[in-house]
Amino acid sequence: MTKFTNVIVRRPAKSMVEGITSAPELGKPDYELACKQHDDYIAALKDCGVEVTVLPALEQFPDSCFVEDPAVVTRCGAIITNPGAASRNGEKDEIEPAVRQFFDDSRVKHIVSPGTLDGGDVMMAGDHFYVGRSARTNEEGIRQFFEILEGWGLEGSEVPLEHVLHLKTGVNYLEDGNMLVSGEFVTKPDFEQYHRIEIPEDEAYAANCIWVNGTVIVPEGYPAVLAAVQDAGYETITVDTSEYRKLDGGLSCLSLRF
Repeated sequence: MTKFTNVIVRRPAKSMVEGITSAPELGKPDYELACKQHDDYIAALKDCGVEVTVLPALEQFPDSCFVEDPAVVTRCGAIITNPGAASRNGEKDEIEPAVRQFFDDSRVKHIVSPGTLDGGDVMMAGDHFYVGRSARTNEEGIRQFFEILEGWGLEGSEVPLEHVLHLKTGVNYLEDGNMLVSGEFVTKPDFEQYHRIEIPEDEAYAANCIWVNGTVIVPEGYPAVLAAVQDAGYETITVDTSEYRKLDGGLSCLSLRF
């Protein structure tokens, strides 16, 4: 089973109030509250026994607290992605120095244009990586990603997305063969070998939980999901992510765990 020792996060920028969103009806994030929630998120990660590297805010990139998208970290090395949203593409250059603190040159690879790939579309299940084909991750990006994985003795498969922004918006692996699924992922054949824990539609946002060394961090305010994760035998910690939800972000988006 995977054991995480390190996590990279980035402080939210004041400019996050201008970040990308598909849900403007939720309103703009409250920056001060977002900072408090970020503090609580870091504390929860530390409670799971990891070292947390906290990077400074980047005002020029409103969405840059979502460090999951510009890089994917595997047990063999790191892949600097080529994010599909133009306003976020420069984030890859900002995350690379932090990633290189942990990996030498031979273990840092890149997705290059015309390939695009967002880390939020990548889900690790052991040595297999599921990659969602989305508005942000294209066929060429996926091809390059699989080529890199194969060079490291890892493997991947593509999952076409129909409705969600990113793959991990609706499906997340909790280790031990358990997978949280919601919406379009409930019936996808790609995941039928797992024990699927179905999330009720009114709590679909909370499908984005993260497993960290045996504990599952769950978004605060979703009692059915919390109960389902606890019933599956996991210790849990809840963290409020209300301000990140306003930017289509969730728990996994806010960190690189390796």
